[in-house]
Amino acid sequence: MLSRRHSEGESEETGIDLAPMLDFVLNLLIFFIITTSFVKEAGITVNKQLAMTGESQEKGNILIAIRPNGDIWMDKRRVDIREVRPIIERLHAERAEDKVVIIADRESRTNVLTQVMDAVKSGGIGDVSIATAPTASG
Repeated sequence: MLSRRHSEGESEETGIDLAPMLDFVLNLLIFFIITTSFVKEAGITVNKQLAMTGESQEKGNILIAIRPNGDIWMDKRRVDIREVRPIIERLHAERAEDKVVIIADRESRTNVLTQVMDAVKSGGIGDVSIATAPTASG
């Protein structure tokens, strides 16, 4: 059997130094976390009402969807009308510049839309928009 002896001054390097790569990956992660805008999604798809006078706006940070049967969806879960205001208050406390977009199905009831708008405004966010689908202009 052969054996190798190393003198005291010699060192054998085995492997690859991963420190520069880890630094690079950490910097990328920090960059993406800082530049990402966090959007609360409603979690469902609805048929929006058509509107000729609708204006294109930047997306809202908080989306609230209203189904035809009156169900209210926020952040991919169904919520009761009584939960809307506390959720809005909590989100408004975290980020005061948030905007709300209500996506009401064209078959939904107006009283549910009105209740949701009241809950949002009483929760502290006055910038509320209603999403509509554009009409085909001739």
